[in-house]
This record gives sequence, structure tokens and C-alpha cells, in this order.
Amino acid sequence: MTHIVAGILAHVDAGKTTLSEALLYRSGRIRKLGRVDHGDAFLDTESLEKQRGITIHAHQASVRCGNLDLTLLDTPGHVDFAAETERVLRVLDYAILVVSGTDGVQGHTETLWRLLARYQVPTFIFVNKMDAAGADRAVALADLRRRLSDAVYELPMVAPDSGTSGSVPLIEAAQWRQAEDAENVATLDESAMDEYLETGGITLARLRTMIAERKLFPVYFGSALKLDGVDEFMTGLETYVREPQWPAAFGARIYKISHDAQHNRLTWLKVTGGTLKAKALLTNARDSSVPSGGVPSQPDGGTVPQSVWQEKADQVRVYNGAKFDTATDIPAGSVCAVTGLTHTFPGEGLGMEPDAESPSIQPVLTYTVLPPDTDLNALAERAAAARTAAAIASEPEQGTESDGEQSKNAESEADSTTPPMPSFDDLTLHKVTTALRELEDEDPLLHVVWQERLREVHVQLMGAVQLEIIQQELHDRFGLDVVFGPGGILYRETITAPIEGVGHFEPLRHYAEAHIRLEPGEPGSGVQIATAVSENVLDRNWQRLIMTHLGEREHLGVLIGAPLADVKLTLVAGRAHLKHTEGGDFRQATYRAVRQGLMELRAGVSGRPSAAEGQTDAEFVKEAMSGGVQSGGRGSDSDGGAVTTGHAGRYGYCRVLEPWYRFRLEVPQDMVGRAMSDIQRMAGTFEMGDDAGAGFGSGAAASTGSATDADYAVLTGECPVSEMRDYAMDVNAYTHGRGRLSCTFAGYRPCHDEERVVREAHYDPEADLENTPDSVFCAHGAGYPVKWYKVPEFAHVEYAG
Repeated sequence: MTHIVAGILAHVDAGKTTLSEALLYRSGRIRKLGRVDHGDAFLDTESLEKQRGITIHAHQASVRCGNLDLTLLDTPGHVDFAAETERVLRVLDYAILVVSGTDGVQGHTETLWRLLARYQVPTFIFVNKMDAAGADRAVALADLRRRLSDAVYELPMVAPDSGTSGSVPLIEAAQWRQAEDAENVATLDESAMDEYLETGGITLARLRTMIAERKLFPVYFGSALKLDGVDEFMTGLETYVREPQWPAAFGARIYKISHDAQHNRLTWLKVTGGTLKAKALLTNARDSSVPSGGVPSQPDGGTVPQSVWQEKADQVRVYNGAKFDTATDIPAGSVCAVTGLTHTFPGEGLGMEPDAESPSIQPVLTYTVLPPDTDLNALAERAAAARTAAAIASEPEQGTESDGEQSKNAESEADSTTPPMPSFDDLTLHKVTTALRELEDEDPLLHVVWQERLREVHVQLMGAVQLEIIQQELHDRFGLDVVFGPGGILYRETITAPIEGVGHFEPLRHYAEAHIRLEPGEPGSGVQIATAVSENVLDRNWQRLIMTHLGEREHLGVLIGAPLADVKLTLVAGRAHLKHTEGGDFRQATYRAVRQGLMELRAGVSGRPSAAEGQTDAEFVKEAMSGGVQSGGRGSDSDGGAVTTGHAGRYGYCRVLEPWYRFRLEVPQDMVGRAMSDIQRMAGTFEMGDDAGAGFGSGAAASTGSATDADYAVLTGECPVSEMRDYAMDVNAYTHGRGRLSCTFAGYRPCHDEERVVREAHYDPEADLENTPDSVFCAHGAGYPVKWYKVPEFAHVEYAG
């Protein structure tokens, strides 16, 4: 018996769940075909999925066909839930990509294809809805080869038990549609070509290897709703898949967290080595030979200390739709759900498995959670008035004092005419936060944040559909009614030059000082953490504590208070007191060191601030803040002075980052001029034609290609999310429904309108007491605060240089 785990993926409405139903029905697992639009699909087990007719969470089912035992994972098709789909990809042996025969390869289909390539998942393709008017087999196959891969081929129908030894040349099979296809398939792999030249055919074993290595992608055609082509597809799966070989050492990959009707927490995982037994003790502790994945590493090759847990797997469940059976042991290659684990998270690895890297699909919008009686229109008016007041206040003065008074009056008038921001009472706020934390446990990208400065709860979401689902889940599962304020762009902050930040925390009977070097990281690298301090200078236990504090929270920038990204934080110096230092002291010193370094970078100081003779460090920083120093700190590398990269801008060496979309826009040929003008207006870049590469050109200069369809022009490129987030409605309007826009997340780039974003944020980093850059020193038996720009004068440890 061959055991594999396969996921079924598709653009929404391509017929993914319908194909799952057909596979279950033809294998005898269900007696009646369910339908998504009727709300009785076997794998849409949740009430919300039945109401909306879409898959929201991944579900598991078992399919047995001949000698194939298939664990099928049905994934969400809507782009707002693509993160859930991406998490599932890490546990798949094979993928089934469903494509609509009438719509062809759509925008989200291409996104899924890129994800499959990233996670190296072998893929079978099923072209569905071939019974619909307008579906054409040859056109669909050409579209797949043009948009996805030229290695997409129909393979002959061969009995699964024939040729398993690799001795039967498949060119002789009567069902092989075109003899020349065998030669074309052979060109995809050197070993296959050798076989073809020697025997005149390609063996079954070689085809299986090519599919497993993603050198060949079998395609099948049919109609899942009418069961056309389903039997052939099942036979193809049985014929061409092979079971992976699993190691003896225990390993598991966690891909999902959920809660059942009794509120039991379920950890969904795939066993990738050894055997998982019920009542076994599981832990996240690992030896140094296991890579840490997304966990930052230390110079000695170890990993940053994490909270080590050890818990018992109370119950091991094997689900089939909404029902499950309990098992005493689960062999490698199987998927199950485990109760009793409270510290796990999606993407975590157990045993020999490393933690997953950061997902490529990230939310780009942030929403405020508000009481249900909130007047959203009044809230929008309030935001518009605030933007107007900020714009007036930011205009350069023309020499009259009345201008300044006018801007103040505009702000006060805006405050007086708009209603106050609504808020929850304390009890309801606690209930809402607790409920959102449970949802965040299931989907970490939800990222629930309590903004103490604003007294607001913020969540990060992919789009409007996910927002509606979260709102409905809060009502159905927790009995809570909320609304969400207008979505805002999820910005990040970064730095462009290095700095050594200093944090000191010394109230009476406490002591800690930490020096953290902040350096620019590679785009998309997030926040990396390391230490470069000898244990002779600072004990290892204090170093490990500082590293934990660096990684335990989201550090905020000093321009708009957005999370830091693409930054490397390195511990370079520190000091503890033998008698007075406690663990919490280094937490305070570490946080303050990061913020103090950011404030100096904002002031235009980089490297190590080194004052001129007769000038205090505080005077030097003040000079930098006033514009007297624009190229970094004074001194040279030889005397331990500043190390500068680039030049300070309007906001020193701090920058705001914004999310960008990678888009594909199809419009009628006579409207391409409008589309190109719109993209330029939105600060985007584009190329024309289907084969535009990753390096997008700019503006009209890039219009060198040609559209594949004579009636349509295709523009591909990248654009800021803030400009393109509502552009799909504009495309639909000016093309009268004939245009199509698909967007995928393309990462973070420097903000194209940074000045406006900073102005509208109204963020004062020194007033943010939860993230203060100041330090605390002690004299005459009492602690006293020291402003961030004076800290270098008072620091007890020399700069590391």
C-alpha cells in the first residue's frame, strides 16, 4: 500500500472542493455527492463555510483507491486565506492544482504555483469544468504551458501494477495521445532522454522520478461535478506517485492550530520521522545539530534561548471530515491532530524538524477593533479632518503669525466637530482581547496588538472577506459583536546606517547596562539577532537573557511607531552587578538601548557618536539634530569613530517601508493607455506582455513587449499597496467588466510618500513611555532619568567601536 499526503489547491470557484467530493465518492468514502452551493459538502465542516460556500480552513479526508492510501487536505481557495494554504504546503508529498477550464490560469493560480515551487511540492493538474460552454482542451493546455510551465503533459493510462520494475517502455501504451509527446517529455530530463534513445520509450519508474523532482507535471481534464475524468485522474495518481522514505528519528511539522466544539486545543501536524505515540512527551527542545529555521543564531552555532516546553500528547486523532478516530500511534508520513499541547504554533518543528521560515504571504492591512455601535462614517470624517489639519500645519510658513494660528485653529476645530473615538468598557475589552488571542493562536498572522498609546486593539488582515469572517467568528464562537475601522496600510520601519545604542537601568538596588549595535539588514530579512560579546566580559546567562529580550517583542521605529524590519541587532557590550542585577533589569536596558540607537539615527548620527574636543556628546547629538552633522558621527575607523553608510535624509538614517503588490492587469487594447497612465500616477512600474520578468521596467519606456491576445493587452509590474488597493473597482468600471486585475504581495520597499505618512502619524517617540529611549541612572541613593542624547556621557561601559 502506498501512503501519501496530497493537498488540493485552486483559485476560488475553480471547483476544488467539488473535485474533493468526487474523489471521496468514487473511492466509496461517501455515499452521496455533496455540493458547495448546497452547503452539504463533506469537507466544508464549519457553519461559516456552509453559509458562504467557501473553504476557510484546511480539512482532512481519507481516500483509498486500489493500492493508494491518500490523505487529502482541502485548502482555502480565496486569496484572503492564502496564508492558511501556504502553511499546509510544508506537509504535502504531492499537490493537486485545480484550474477552471473556462477561466484558465488566474492570478491566484499563479501565486499558488510560485508557492509550490518555493516548497518544492510535486504537482498534478486537473483542468475542471470541461463540460462548460467555451471550454477547449487545446486552449487550456496551451495556457498552462505559457503561464505555468512548459513541462505540463498528458500521460498515458497504464495499469498501476505494470512496469513497476521500470522495464515497460510507455511509448507502446495505446492510450499515449501523441507519439511525439514521449520525445518531448524525454527532453525534460537527461536520464529520461538516455532511456528514450536506448529503448524508444520512457519507463514508469523514470516518470515517477521526474514528477517527484518537479521536472514533469501531469495534467488531466474533466468535470468534477459530473464525475467526468475523475476515475482517470484517480488512476493516474495511483500510477505515478511514489511514497517518500522517512527517517527513523522522530520529527514532526506543525501546520495548523484549531479548537474543537468543546474548546479543546488541537495541534495539527505531520509526522516526518519515527512514530508518534499517544501519551508521549513532546518538547521543542532540540540539540545543536538541528537548524533553527527562523530562530536567530549565535556566533557559537547554538540557538537563541527560547521558552522550552515539555507537554504530553493526550490524544491523537485522525480526522476524516468532521469525524475522527483516536489512535495509539501514528507512523511517519501520516497527518493527525493532537490534544494537550498549549505552546505550539503553526510552522513549528518538533524533534529533528526545524521551524519554518517566515511565510511569503503576509497581511498588508491593519484594522482597529471597535464597539458595534460605532458610527464609521463619522470616524471617516474625523480621519479626513485630521489629515486636513496635518496638511495645513505642515505647510511652510509665509512670514505671518496668523498662519500658525490658523493651523492650530483648524486642528482644534476638527477636534471639536468630530465625535470622540468610541471604546469598549473594561470588561468587554477583556473579552474581545481574549477572543482575538484565541483566533491569533490559530492564525499567527492575525497579529493582535494592544496599542497602549491609542488605547486601541489592532489586527492585521489580508482583505475584506477575512475581515467579515473574523467578525462572524467573534459573534458565533464568543458571542461578541464588533466592527472594524477603515483599514490602514501596514507600514514598517528600517534603518540605513549602523549605530551603537546604549541602555542603562539603575534604580536603587538594580543595575544593568546593554550596548546593542543596530545595522541595516537585507530586504525581507526581518529582525536578526546575534551576540558578539565574550563570556569573560558578560556572563553567558546574562547574554542569553538579553538575546531573549531582543527577540521577545516587536521593536517599534521612531518615525511612525511601526514595527522594525530588515534590521540586525547585535549585543556588543554590557555590564551586570554581582549583587543588584536581576533579570528584569536587562529587559529594561535592552529595550532602551534599541530605542536610544534609533533616536540617534533619526538625529542623523551613525556609527558611534564621537564628539569633537571640548564638545560633549549631548552637544554633538543636538548639533546633528539641528542639521549641523549630515554625514554621521565624527572621528574615523582608526580611532573608533563613526562608520557611515550613505547620507542622512530628512529623517536621518531612519526610513519608512511600505508593502508593494506584484500585479497582472489585462485590459482591452484600446484602453491600455489609460491603464499605463494610472500605473504611472500610482508610482508603479510595469512591463507589457505575458512574459514580463521579475525585473520590471518603468513607465512607457517598458512597453516593448506585445500582448498574447490580439484583443487584450497584458501589463505586469509592481505598485505600492496604498495606491492600488482599490484599483480593481476602477478597472472594472472603465473596462465595463472586461478587465482583470490580480495582485500578490511583493515585499516591502521604501515608502514613496514618506513625508505624508510621517506627518499623518503624529507619532512622538519621546512621549511613547512604553518604548522610551531614555535611561535611568543612580546617584546619592536615588534613581534619576537621563535623556537619550545624554546617555553616552553617563554610560558606564565604553563603546565597543
